[in-house]
Formats: sequence, C-alpha cells, structure tokens
Amino acid sequence: MSKKEKKQNFGKYIKWFWILLVSPVILGILIFGSISLGLWGFMPSFEELENPKSNLASEIYSADGQLLGNFYIHNRSNVTYDDLNPNVVNALMATEDIRFRNHSGVDIRSLLRVIVRNILGGQRSAGGGSTLSQQLAKNLFPRQESPTTFQMIIIKLKEWVTAAKLERNYTKDEIVAMYLNTVDFGSHSFGIKSAAKTYFNTSPDSLKIEEAAVLVGMLKAPSWFHPVRNPERSTLRREVVLSQMNRYGYITREEYDSLRVIPLDMSQFLVQDQNTGPATYFREVLRQNLVSWSQTRKKPNGENYNIYSDGLKIYTTIDSRMQKHAEAAVAEHLGLDLQPAFFDHWRGVPNAPFGSDLTSDDVRRLMNNSMRRSERFRKLRSAEVPEDSIRIIFNTPVAMSVFSWKGEIDTIMTPMDSIRYYKFFLNTGVMSVEPQTGHVKAYVGGIDFRHFKFDHVTQSRRQVGSTFKPFLYTLAMMEGEYGPCTEVPNTPVSFELGDGTVWTPKNSSDEREGEMVTLKWALANSINYVSAFLIKRYTPHALIRLVNNMGINQPMDAVPAISLGTPDLSVYDMVGAMSTYANKGIYIKPSFITHIEDNTGNLIESFTPEQNEAMNEQAAFLMLELMKGVVESGTGIRLRFKYNLMNPIAGKTGTTQNNSDGWFIGITPDLATGIWVGAEDRGIRFRTITLGQGANMSLPIWALYMKRLYEDESIEISQGDFEPPLNPVNFETNCEEIQRTTKPGEIFNQSIF
Repeated sequence: MSKKEKKQNFGKYIKWFWILLVSPVILGILIFGSISLGLWGFMPSFEELENPKSNLASEIYSADGQLLGNFYIHNRSNVTYDDLNPNVVNALMATEDIRFRNHSGVDIRSLLRVIVRNILGGQRSAGGGSTLSQQLAKNLFPRQESPTTFQMIIIKLKEWVTAAKLERNYTKDEIVAMYLNTVDFGSHSFGIKSAAKTYFNTSPDSLKIEEAAVLVGMLKAPSWFHPVRNPERSTLRREVVLSQMNRYGYITREEYDSLRVIPLDMSQFLVQDQNTGPATYFREVLRQNLVSWSQTRKKPNGENYNIYSDGLKIYTTIDSRMQKHAEAAVAEHLGLDLQPAFFDHWRGVPNAPFGSDLTSDDVRRLMNNSMRRSERFRKLRSAEVPEDSIRIIFNTPVAMSVFSWKGEIDTIMTPMDSIRYYKFFLNTGVMSVEPQTGHVKAYVGGIDFRHFKFDHVTQSRRQVGSTFKPFLYTLAMMEGEYGPCTEVPNTPVSFELGDGTVWTPKNSSDEREGEMVTLKWALANSINYVSAFLIKRYTPHALIRLVNNMGINQPMDAVPAISLGTPDLSVYDMVGAMSTYANKGIYIKPSFITHIEDNTGNLIESFTPEQNEAMNEQAAFLMLELMKGVVESGTGIRLRFKYNLMNPIAGKTGTTQNNSDGWFIGITPDLATGIWVGAEDRGIRFRTITLGQGANMSLPIWALYMKRLYEDESIEISQGDFEPPLNPVNFETNCEEIQRTTKPGEIFNQSIF
C-alpha cells in the first residue's frame, strides 16, 4: 500500500472516529432537547416547576396553636427544610442518595453501578440509580400506568431532564424538603409532616433518630414495611437505615448498637381522618360551613377556593386544652357513671329501652325509621336493591365492630340488632363560649363520631324545659318592676285557651305552695306557678321578642306553655343566648373561626361575629344573681356539696317531660357552657326523676369539666364574681339578708332609693 493510500485510510479512520465520538453526543442533545421541548409528550413548564401543583390538605388550628386536623384529598401539608430534624435528612441521604450534594440531578456513578451489577451482573439487590431529584420528578409528575419497555425508557429520560431542571430551579435543601413533602407513607399520610403526626404524634423537627429511620425505611414500600401491620419487617428495615447512617458517619457505632435494639413503639399511631383526633364533631360542622364559604370566595386566578386541595390555614376559636377537658368530662360521667346506671336501670325490663308509654307499633316505627336513616340502607338503595331484600339483609347476622365505652367490640349480629343496641346509649351535646368575644372554646357534639355522626350541638333541637325560664324572668328585670328578692304568690294560675279549655300548670312539688316567695327562690327551685304568673303579666309575644334579640330565631308558638320551656332548641342556641348575661346584656353570636390564610400565609378573610344589645347591663347582672341562687340553694346545689365548687356560679338546670332531656347551663365571668344529655329517641329515657333530671344527667359533666379547667395551670379561667354594672342596680340581691333584717309583718320595699 502506498504512502498516499495509507494517509487516506488514516484520514477515514479519524473521520469515523469523530463521527462515532460526536454522534452519540449530538444524538443525546437532540433526544434530550426534543424531550425538553415536549416533543416526546408532556414536560412541565418553567412555571409548573416553579409552582408544582399538588393537593395540599387544609390545616385546622386551635386558638392555642395546636393542629386539630385536616381537610384533604391527600393528607399532605408542606414543610420547609428548616422544619426538618437533621435525623430525617441524614437518614434520607444515607439510605436513598448519599452523593446527593455532589451531583446535578443524575448520578452517573450510580447509573454505571446499575448497568454493571443489576443489568449485566443480575444482582437485583444492588440498588437503583435514581437520585432524590429524579424521585421528586416522578412524585411531582406521576408516570402513566403500565408503560411498555420503550415507554419506560422515554419516561426515565424525561425524569432525567426534569431532575436537571429541578436542580437549576431549587437549592439542594429545597429539593430535600420538596421530596419529603411529596412521598406517600401509607395510612393516608402524604408527606413527612403528616407521617410524623400519624405514626409518632409529633412534628418533623422533633423526630428521634429511630423514628426517622422507621419513616425513611418505609419509602421503599410503605405497606410492606408498615410498622403497625408489619412490625417485624419494619424493625429489620429500620436496622438497615441505621446501618447506613453508621456507615456514612451520621451516627457512631455505639449509637447504632443502642438504637437498633430499641423496641418499636407505635403506641402513638393514629390514622388522621375525620373520625379520629380532637374535636371531631367541631371539625365536621366547620367543614360544612367552609364548603359553603368556599363557593363564594375566589382565588386570584378566578377559581373558587377548595378546602380539600388548596392548603388553607384555618384558625379557629377552639382551645385545644379546654376541648380535651370537655371530652374527658363527657367520657368520665357518661362512660363510667351514667351509661352503666342506664344499663342497670333497664336490665330485665320488657321492651327495653323503650318507655312503657310506647306501643309495639311505636317501637316498630322508630326502628324502621332508624333503619332507613342508616348508611347501610342508603348504600343498598343507591344500588337499587329491592326493599324486601334489604329487610332480609338487615335481619341476617354479619360481622361488625360496635361501640362501647371500653373500646370497639368485634361481634356478629344482625344490622337490626345493632340498631337496637345503639338505642341504649345516652348521648350529649356540649358547647363552651367566651361571652366577651363569642368564641367557641370547646365543642363536643356526641360521644363518638365514628359511630354516632349526628351532632347534638348544632343539628339537634330538643325541648329545653326549665333552662328557658331565665329568659322569662329577664322580662321582669328589664322592666325595672321586679328584683331578685321581690315576692310573688306561689299559687296556681290558669289560662283560657283558644279551644275553650283551661290550662293550669302544676308544680313538681308542694314546697311553700300558697306562700309568697322571692323570684330568686322561685327560679332556683323551678316553680311553675311563678312562671305562669310572669307569662300572664308579660305575654308570650314579649318573651319571643326578647329571645330573638338573644340570638334564638327558631319557630316558637306564642302560647302560655312557652313559660315552662316547650320550644325545641339547640345547645348552640341556648349557650349563645345565655352568654348574653355574662357580657352585660350584649349578645354575640357564637363563632368558630377567627381568620383564614392561604398556603403561603396571606390573609384571605378575618371574621367578626354578629352582635346586638339584647338588654341593659343592670337586667343582665340581676339575672346572674337570680341564677346564682340555683347553685346556692336550688336544683344546682350539688355543685357545692358533691363537687366542692365554691366560686360564684350562675346556672340553670332543665328536665323535660318524662325525663327525655336533661340540661344544665353554667356561667362564670368568662365562660358559659351548656350541656344536653338524652337518648336518640325521646321515648328512651330514665323512668325516675331522680336519675333523669338535668342535675343528674348533665350537671356532672359541667362540674367535671370546670374542675379540670381550674386545675390546669396553663388555662386562665376566673373563679371570681361577676363584675357589677357601672350604674348600680336598683334592687337588693341578698334575699337572705332582707329576710334577716325585715321585721315580721313588715313589707319590704325593693327599691333601695
């Protein structure tokens, strides 16, 4: 071969060398460039990378800064890098991407390891090559389902491009936080904040090393390594994470040896849903209100706010400590005392727990109505199952979990038997309000939201009985004609009704019947004769106008019987109205929310409750003095002798016909709390007044609640007296002192002027 030919061949070799060398580079540029431009399918834009869309849970906060719960499609709340404990970051780096700080989104060294060991060497356990940035890209922009091999290659390439873009747009710390915000930890927990709360009842900045190792270990397969369902696997996986942390110097060998033997403690595990956590009934009524609110409030882009996906921060009036004490008081009284007494009361009684005044047809109707209201019935009807088939289903035994005060019971019974079982349970509604602001501080709508969804604070309206009487007495105080110590006759009063009949209410006892008694004594002992005397003097229409001004706007019949508390009202209505007395005659509508922010902390709306002057402050103060008599010597006296609450308390008990409803409303200078206790159906109740009166059914919850508040040094609740009005009242309030100083036969002039 000639020298010239050798030179030409060498040139060809050089040419092909450069072609072979440059072509892959050019091909790579073309492929990645076209992918970046979206020619191979969807690629996130710069704006989408700057503001990646994800469903963020709206968070509900208490007035004292505690997270009460969430509204969500995915239970996800974002955190920043500064919110993360270094234990979490170290465990993540050691296990998922130890060279994270050194690569730009794609780790070539890891990719080569995958090719050599996994693909060529067949070592499937050698690990993957995806970096945290690539995994974040996959989380932010999910893959299509069941891709082909070719599609999977394209998906991987697209994730590389997206990872590189993420690295250019965000700092390493931001990528770590974003990744931990997007991962699924199982049990309805999306993101590290939700996971820390669900599994360990803590926050990401407070996770211990062994707790962080459990959560990071779950990222490989949340269900497979679930610490509650699969504790042995989770423990082994935790050890792997701790070993990696030791290998890369995040913990010492001594720390590893001590941490790996710590027992897996999942005692704080609680799935965060609407059935669990604090203030479940409150969160549900809040959800319903906010759904309506969101339909009239628009985001800057013109869309309506969505409480399930926009990550709103909802700041409520609830005090988490007071809520905890209210729920504990309900559980203590109903769970340990009243419900066992109710079971004993009806044991062995035919047709229990329905009253003897109910016929078999009445019972059958109540049971049938309950069946039709059940979730099981609604689902079967929506599936177009014939009603005769539904009745067969409801009378066929099935496995189920039912409520008990000692925890859920797994059993087998027919759905109809379960309905009757639940009929035996007494329920309650409790609401506590700060009178000066209208802020609702505690809200207990029932005994267990999972099993009893009906809310007995706002949804339920029950006959209020004698708790309504203070409003009638207020008319007398407002007119200035009567004072607490004014004496009126304790004698029968009759009314001619429109149908020509005569109605004469009766007292529950003959104590001091026929005598002159003070209004204070009459209210304390719930004397019906005196209520009849006052309603005849001031008329039902005047009484309805007053309670309307005090926030009660439910339909009420303007009849004389209203004086005994015949209206059906809610706990919400009654507590709001009663708060007026402690706020010097100014009614403030009870409110649940102070303000709402968006997911970046911008104020969307603040809330100011409605208010109006319902009465003058002198009348309000005199009524407090009247209601203090209920506790000092009347139907609420057990607050003194049984519960040893000696501070000034204004209150009123209420017991309705046949003991169907037991009420107590207690007022202190800075807190008004109302409680109702009863069964789902009015025909289910105690058969004796001793057990069925409000002083036995509801008052103990108030007492236990207030004792807990007073014992909690972190809560400031006044035990002092009510502040008198600026202008002095025209009547003496110490009736005992009047009786002591008035001579026999002398008529005392109530006016002190």
